Amino acid sequence: MEDIEVPTEHLHETILEKAEDAAKHLKEKGWSMSVAVSTALMAVFAAIAGLMAGHHSNEALIEQIKASDQWAYYQAKGIKAEIKALSVNGIKTDDAAVAKYKKEQEDIKKEAESAQKISEFHLEKHVRLASAVTLFQMAIAISAIAILTKKKFLWIGGIGIALVGLVFFTAGII
Repeated sequence: MEDIEVPTEHLHETILEKAEDAAKHLKEKGWSMSVAVSTALMAVFAAIAGLMAGHHSNEALIEQIKASDQWAYYQAKGIKAEIKALSVNGIKTDDAAVAKYKKEQEDIKKEAESAQKISEFHLEKHVRLASAVTLFQMAIAISAIAILTKKKFLWIGGIGIALVGLVFFTAGII
């Protein structure tokens, strides 16, 4: 039986090319994994910030309603005081009742102003957290474009935008 000759001249070059292709594939896969993990983290922060922004929006609305109720109550006490201060058909005014209503108005005014301040506080938190959500969403979109186009600079830009989002997120929770 005759020995079959296998040409091996190009075997070494082919092995090197395949090894380089495999290394390149692993490198790309590692980069893709980094983009996927960072994008997932951005989505988690966006979800948390969204929930917190909604909470602060609701709290701001509730406190504003409380303030409006107190201001209406304040006005009602003022009207009652004015009615008691009027003298009708020579009937003497009730100065004690007027003083009582004026005193009650002062307390009601403090409560209304306090509720307004709390509402403004929650609204500021809402705005910061909503801004964080927007920045995280932008970063996610840019990261998605980066993975589709295989452009690392876009992913780095997305990370930068997410970091700015983290600043807003932190400001919203402090």
